[in-house]
Amino acid sequence: MNSTASTPISFDYPHQDAAGITCTAQAWAKTPPHLEGAEKAAVIARIKQLLVEKDATLVAHYYVDGDIQDLAMETGGFVADSLEMARFGKNHPAKNLIVAGVRFMGETAKILSPEKRVFMPDLDATCSLDLGCDAAEFAVFRAAHPDRVTVVYANTSAAVKAQSDWMVTSSCALAIVHQLKLEGKKILWAPDRHLGRYIQEQTGADMLLWNGACIVHDEFKAAELEILKAAHPNAMILVHPESPQGVVDLADVVGSTSAMIKAVVDGTATEYIVATDKGILHRMRQLAPNKKLIEAPTAGNSATCKSCAHCPWMAMNGLQGILDCLENASGEIFVPEPTRTQALGCIERMLDFTKNHPDLLAKAQHGFVKNIGAA
Repeated sequence: MNSTASTPISFDYPHQDAAGITCTAQAWAKTPPHLEGAEKAAVIARIKQLLVEKDATLVAHYYVDGDIQDLAMETGGFVADSLEMARFGKNHPAKNLIVAGVRFMGETAKILSPEKRVFMPDLDATCSLDLGCDAAEFAVFRAAHPDRVTVVYANTSAAVKAQSDWMVTSSCALAIVHQLKLEGKKILWAPDRHLGRYIQEQTGADMLLWNGACIVHDEFKAAELEILKAAHPNAMILVHPESPQGVVDLADVVGSTSAMIKAVVDGTATEYIVATDKGILHRMRQLAPNKKLIEAPTAGNSATCKSCAHCPWMAMNGLQGILDCLENASGEIFVPEPTRTQALGCIERMLDFTKNHPDLLAKAQHGFVKNIGAA
């Protein structure tokens, strides 16, 4: 059974190009200072120094700027998807965490590690899924269906997680929902409708879906992807399950960011069409330098931006912002009680499940066939 909740998304996204096409490049976001040459080198050197002096570590998502990803790796930090970021931050001994990503990632780190100070380069860096799932409206939706287990995607606020039974990421959502189905549970799912539909189709679970979408993945176009595939017939198509159904149906591989990277590294193809935020290409190129990576189309030929899949809020993370965290203690994340304690349960439940069932975590799914699944 599917249902939707009508929820306005309160971010500035009004602009269109001459063809009437919107794209993430036109979504509002602050742009961090662009650093080059000696100035950039000096900022990086200062960050490295302060990470040691302040007993801090840098955790970065695959979608942030490549310089930040490299800095995290060079300083003993971590570059990962949201599941592994949560694990790393919880287990790392540093007293201070710098989280380069979007706000729900910083909140998750603080929920798991209240004794640590958690900072972000820009506290305004958020997520359309988070913005599109208001905690008060979600409470009404949840109250209308008390017989269902509440499962929310990581891309939600601490206030929404505080109302939920389970938090999941794209790496573990299939396994957890499948287990809940085996237990005879009915699911109330939020907020991404595309990921929810994909999980429902793969597991056969009884899921009631919130009507939300990621502004990056929602833009991928199946018709244009078919044209691109015809021009590159030997390329494998890698798709994140937050994408629309028509795009997912064309995929050779459906998976989380980590699964997509694994597919490129381990795959035998020489070309890969990648349908997720293009920030991931930086790490893919490092790990598989001999593979050709092609960005999946987010618009048609008439659009000013043929492929512009990059989250405007991920792009708000900059080197200067990281330095400000370390020098001025700016961008600190706070999650008040009792929200933190209430949200902790659904996150720890996920972490315990993934620790105890590592073999069930989502791997790159090959040979996707609608209504059958990975073959």
